[in-house]
Amino acid sequence: MAVADSYRMERHDVASRQAVDTLACTPHTPSMARGACPSLSAPMVTGDGLLVRLHPATPGLTITQFRALAEATAKHGNGLIEITARGNLQLRGMTTDSMAGLAADIDRAGIVAESGVTIEVPPLSGLDPLEVADARDMVMRLRREIATLDPQPVLAPKLTIIIDGGGRLTLDAISADIRLRAIEADGGLIAWRLAIGGTAETAKFLASLTTEQSIPAVIELLKTLGHLGPNARGRDLDTASMRARFPSMQDGASNGDAKHVSPIGIHHFGDNSLVLGLRPSFGQIHARDILNFLDIVEAAGANEIRTAPEHALLVLGLADAAARDIQLKAAHHGFRTRAGDPTNHMDLCSGAGACVSAFYATKSAAADVLDGAPDLLDGSLTVHLSGCRKGCAHPGKAAITIVGAPTGYGIVVNGSASSEPVAYIGKQELKSVLAAMNRLVRNNKGAGESTEECLTRLGADAVATALRQG
Repeated sequence: MAVADSYRMERHDVASRQAVDTLACTPHTPSMARGACPSLSAPMVTGDGLLVRLHPATPGLTITQFRALAEATAKHGNGLIEITARGNLQLRGMTTDSMAGLAADIDRAGIVAESGVTIEVPPLSGLDPLEVADARDMVMRLRREIATLDPQPVLAPKLTIIIDGGGRLTLDAISADIRLRAIEADGGLIAWRLAIGGTAETAKFLASLTTEQSIPAVIELLKTLGHLGPNARGRDLDTASMRARFPSMQDGASNGDAKHVSPIGIHHFGDNSLVLGLRPSFGQIHARDILNFLDIVEAAGANEIRTAPEHALLVLGLADAAARDIQLKAAHHGFRTRAGDPTNHMDLCSGAGACVSAFYATKSAAADVLDGAPDLLDGSLTVHLSGCRKGCAHPGKAAITIVGAPTGYGIVVNGSASSEPVAYIGKQELKSVLAAMNRLVRNNKGAGESTEECLTRLGADAVATALRQG
């Protein structure tokens, strides 16, 4: 069978499995549905057992709580802990019999999982003096208003609201169904920009609102989504009719996004406080490594651990000298410590052996990218390594996506894992294809041009030609 034909067959088979899994999935039972959110009450079946995604209700965890979480994962699972692209925790390798013990240990640690509609705020919300507004206060007000709704709207399981008060580590790159972003408006006022369906760059702007107008506006959007049906998302809302509902104030600000700041590194706040940002290698770390690391940071004065987008972990409470010392030691405990580390620009799922849907070992492929295509990893784009077309590690578009298939790989340019590849390759061809892509960039990149700019200028056809030649 041709690689292209087998890839298309795999796409159909996965879609069929997802449909069956969605119908079969009920609360408190393991799920394999892509549309489900794995939790303590409904873990997801993967290749290495059950997976739980945990979004604590508190901004962060104490060192004691994080230690208890790691010990519980080692005791009741396989010890693997992941930080997702959105900054959620994932615990791997549980069994049906071990789930009750995991839940009990997490409860004893005082870790409460967030429930209800998913509402996300920047990881340093409440700490960063550069914030324009208090996003966490807005979250509390919104949750109170949602709780008063009668009847409660039935919303899509993965529906997400972002409330971003600004500051260093924004959520501009994270997609959401509804997003509020605080900006400084004319006259020293605070305006909340309301948008739907996408990242800060791609979402459709609806209105600039006062603080008093913002919560009722979000409630109205939730009611509308509830009327559209249980699978409705922000992208399904009619932009023109929504804009007509909300009077927009003049905020006097530009539409440009804030400059991206990597969570990796040392972030000084100007009042002798700082945050140390690290990233577990490829977003995954074993409990034994995190436990050793926690002993070190606690002895150095750390008092809180927060997770952040881009698979990052933030350490709070350190003095400057201690933070620099920990930054050096972290590399020996499974962490990447530099914002410019090439591996920070690769998103990969757990891959074959850890997921029943994956067709290849993503970490091995990541090593091939580092060795054979270093010019792709200049920091201007993301290379997405997805074991299958579900794209769990990077749901949106990436400049280059390598998607697993039964007999090889699909290469997607400027698309998601579910997009149609520009080329299909066999299992033994990955290294030669990566070398061809690296040559394409190296031979065509202009002075001062980034890899992303080069590939955009050349276009998908040129990439496909280079892959065929490779």
